[in-house]
Amino acid sequence: MRVRGVTAEDFTNYKEPSLFLASSFCDFKCCKESGLEAGACQNAPLLQAKIYDIPDGALMRAFDRDPITKAVVIGGLEPIVQIKEVISLVKLFRESGISAPFVIYTGYYPQEIKEEISALSKYRNIIVKYGRYVPGLEPIYDEVLGVTLVSSNQFAERIS
Repeated sequence: MRVRGVTAEDFTNYKEPSLFLASSFCDFKCCKESGLEAGACQNAPLLQAKIYDIPDGALMRAFDRDPITKAVVIGGLEPIVQIKEVISLVKLFRESGISAPFVIYTGYYPQEIKEEISALSKYRNIIVKYGRYVPGLEPIYDEVLGVTLVSSNQFAERIS
């Protein structure tokens, strides 16, 4: 999977310690809709990071060998832009008997990515965080993720 960063033990994006994978690409729909430049995005610094193509097996081994991590979170930019890579990684984990939660952070809403959600829902224990960052909205605590999201229009749901 192509990533711009890997955090072995992330405690900020999910209620359990996670392997965090920073996705590589974004269409900046949040900024465009708010009339902002891409640089205004909280994840804009990731655009300066190098893209690494890490074999799915290496990511799975890193997760499996770490006794602290209990989930995988894919976020940072826009994972849906590279959905085939996301699904490939999820599939490898599931075929290898690893049933840990996968949490996908997307700025899209469910009605915008029906096909992608359908493809992901074929695998068990998948959670998707939906919704764009909207400046000026209040943060909101999300029960599913167990963390506070930056905009009250954002929410997570377990899709499988």
